[in-house]
Amino acid sequence: MKHISDRLALALALSALLAAGSLHAQSSTAEGIAKYREMLQDGNPAELFEMKGEELWKQKRGPKNASMEQCDLGKGPGVIAGAFVELPRYFKDTGRVQDLETRLITCMETLQGFKADEIMRTPFGRGEMANVTALATYVATASRGMKFNLPQSHAQEKLMYETGKRLFFTRGGTHDFSCASCHGSDDKRIRLQDLPNLTKNPGDGIGFAAWPAYRVSNAQMWGMQLRLNDCFRQMRWPEPKFGSDATLALSVYMGVNAKSAESIVPAIKR
Repeated sequence: MKHISDRLALALALSALLAAGSLHAQSSTAEGIAKYREMLQDGNPAELFEMKGEELWKQKRGPKNASMEQCDLGKGPGVIAGAFVELPRYFKDTGRVQDLETRLITCMETLQGFKADEIMRTPFGRGEMANVTALATYVATASRGMKFNLPQSHAQEKLMYETGKRLFFTRGGTHDFSCASCHGSDDKRIRLQDLPNLTKNPGDGIGFAAWPAYRVSNAQMWGMQLRLNDCFRQMRWPEPKFGSDATLALSVYMGVNAKSAESIVPAIKR
């Protein structure tokens, strides 16, 4: 009996050491990735997109030869500081909830004369869609360091939140995945990257509070619409349409959950 007891004690001790080693390795990896991002931040290429966005904001373009300087993003015509951290929100003139990217396209149509439908059918990173990403980077950067506080006073804003919550936990596709499969609980990771729990406030500059962001792996600037599009792809779900109610509802759900988190946009990702 003593030998069995000794072996059990040894096995438990080894298990404890292995678990401790695993936790230390995970912590060291996460710290290493954080330091890597910090080093890249000094020369974040997102600054180039921000500069381009500022030029596009002030430049007279489109069939109406007008600038975007009177675009109302929820804080009044032309006001960009603080607008990003309160989006998506309901807009009376369109009668729907819009995020930053879809609202910018509305302004491009009403102020400059571009056709919104044509822009939304354009692939990411091309033509006017590339300009939307640059504009979104410029506008979002003006709210860097501010805390998210999405409005939930209008009935459609509340409906979008509840719809987004249901979609977040809905399983589907060939792999029976949901958003919650990766982002529904604490202490999850994929490969070398921690996966934030987006059902609650994940903290400053994490999850919703980090996009638009520059992706080092493919040298592209991504807004939230493209980020969600890629999540759908990874879940093996059908590709969502740009500005669909599904993507907007998920953004509202994550944005409301991120209340009081500070924006670090433009962030940099691997």
